[in-house]
Amino acid sequence: MNQKLALGMAGFSLIAAVSMAFDPTSAFATSGKRVECDKVMAEVQAGKKTKDIAADLKISTSSVYKCKKKAAAASASDSKKVAGTSMSSPVAATSPAAAASPAK
Repeated sequence: MNQKLALGMAGFSLIAAVSMAFDPTSAFATSGKRVECDKVMAEVQAGKKTKDIAADLKISTSSVYKCKKKAAAASASDSKKVAGTSMSSPVAATSPAAAASPAK
């Protein structure tokens, strides 16, 4: 009987310790909050590590990775826009001298 009581008390103590250590608010730290990717990217540019950025801004590491991914996608689309508009058609490729020459 004493062994069952001791086992029950140990199990209860373990459950109590785990439930006190688990804080559901930290699991969803950015739930419902808006993450400012500008601040995150400023920290990234400063050379900080992902875990340090997340701790400083009180956000999750996955939010930091999402901001990095968003910034990479934005820079990739900006470079495509610049490359695509510079000489996208043969008409745009004609030289100004050819356009200014008199027609015969």
